[in-house]
Amino acid sequence: MLDNITTGIALVAVGLAAGTLGSMLGVGGGIIMGPALTFMGLPPSQTAATSLFAVTSTSISSTIAFSRQRRIEYRRGLELATGAIPGAVIGTLISSTISEADFKLYFGILLIAVGTYIAFRTSILKEKEAKKISFIQHAAIFAITFGAGIISSLFGVGGGVIFVPVMLLLHRMSIHKATATSQLTLMITSFAGIFTHAALGHPNYIYALALSAGAVVGAQIGAKWSKKAKGSSLQKMFGVVLIAVAISFILEWLGIKL
Repeated sequence: MLDNITTGIALVAVGLAAGTLGSMLGVGGGIIMGPALTFMGLPPSQTAATSLFAVTSTSISSTIAFSRQRRIEYRRGLELATGAIPGAVIGTLISSTISEADFKLYFGILLIAVGTYIAFRTSILKEKEAKKISFIQHAAIFAITFGAGIISSLFGVGGGVIFVPVMLLLHRMSIHKATATSQLTLMITSFAGIFTHAALGHPNYIYALALSAGAVVGAQIGAKWSKKAKGSSLQKMFGVVLIAVAISFILEWLGIKL
């Protein structure tokens, strides 16, 4: 068991890495903080709430930085948040009912999907010419973002891994604007989730503050780096790490300890 000082330093470092990568890739730092808190033994609802608290801090910091760079499309960000907010509330309620073993299994499956997406994002997502979105596509976007909201509060990961592809593939936004606008949507969605988690008494506020301290700084760093960094090698390495973490979660669910 780590002492309090070592734990605090480790959480700040995790938050710094999560904030930097989350801001650069537009996926939300919770995809790093969630697994870290799970490895530390926090129960599912507390893991999700604590991670989401820090994700909120990251998204506020990133949104401010991207706003100064004039990279956010506010109308698109608010539209996506409309579908995600009710999902975020439902995801919070589900987190109270899931067992620790099942949480690791589902989190592992999510991390494999996210890791694959991040590793091959450049070849999967191509910027395309903008076109008018049909009613059916609007309905599909609402359903997708509703699901993203559930995932956001259930695992404390934010939902940016879904928001960014929607903006690129359906709204046909540029990658630089999509990652920036995603942070605005993340911020609004995270607020909805964290308020519900707080009402249910889920967050570990001391851990959350330590993560947030690192994440806020990391978000500013990531926002600056994202302007020039292509990051294809970084994306692949990050994706492989997430898949490795996912495999360890699934093996643990199967009763196999590494």
